[in-house]
Amino acid sequence: MKVISLINMKGGVGKTTLSTNICDCLSRRNNKKVLLIDIDPQFNATQCLFTGEEYIKHLTENKDTIVSVFEEKRNVVRSVEGLSKKKGKELKEINPIQVKDNFYILPGHLELYRIEMAAGSGKENRLRRYIQEITTKINFDFIIIDTPPTPSIWMTSALIASDYYLIPVKPDPISYTGIDLLKTIIDDKKEDFNLKIKCIGLVFTMVEREDSIVYKSALSKIESEDWKKYKYRKYLPKRTDIAKFQLNKSFILDTNDTSICMALVGVVDELIKRIEDDEKK
Repeated sequence: MKVISLINMKGGVGKTTLSTNICDCLSRRNNKKVLLIDIDPQFNATQCLFTGEEYIKHLTENKDTIVSVFEEKRNVVRSVEGLSKKKGKELKEINPIQVKDNFYILPGHLELYRIEMAAGSGKENRLRRYIQEITTKINFDFIIIDTPPTPSIWMTSALIASDYYLIPVKPDPISYTGIDLLKTIIDDKKEDFNLKIKCIGLVFTMVEREDSIVYKSALSKIESEDWKKYKYRKYLPKRTDIAKFQLNKSFILDTNDTSICMALVGVVDELIKRIEDDEKK
């Protein structure tokens, strides 16, 4: 079982699209059992898998979300019906939701913003401990963590819990110039927490045209620096209807767009191959 965090400090780079579709492709095409953990307080990945009505029903039935991992044993939370007392669960009692064959999710929650979690409190280890608990009950092949687009205790928790991190990058100057800073931040966390996490690659997303000046400039920068070895051969092209598909709980493999389907499959195949090669070292 491998745990992979998708990380970029900038929003709007296709991180959630890549997270959810990697999970779908792994489960559907590669027959892998996959858990998606949505630790982004904006919970965009969750919104790709639940309708609004389904999500409200999930909350009113007091089913588990990422908040369940971090909340205290007993605290007051704001529910859809107002304030209520809720007893925190043991980690082994927190259950992900199966959304498709081989595809599970621990949904996100806006209430994550309300949890007080100072660095060094020990709570940053709870996600790692939860993963250890849940994998004794369900034999996942991959766990994908969709992280927030800012350095935070939630990003730290994801890094602590992960074996690898994957960087989605939109090929524009604002998106790719921050990856050096991102690596510095992750390296600092590795030193602070004695982590063994490795970068498993960099994927271009939302690419409009290969012959565009913007794309060529991004490619030139990446290939002229230390990031060259991390860049994936395939990239996700920009498609305006992907957002519409996601809102309807559909995925890239559900489209009739052969080029983007092949691109996704290529990214997932290379991800698997890179992990296999790393394990041989």
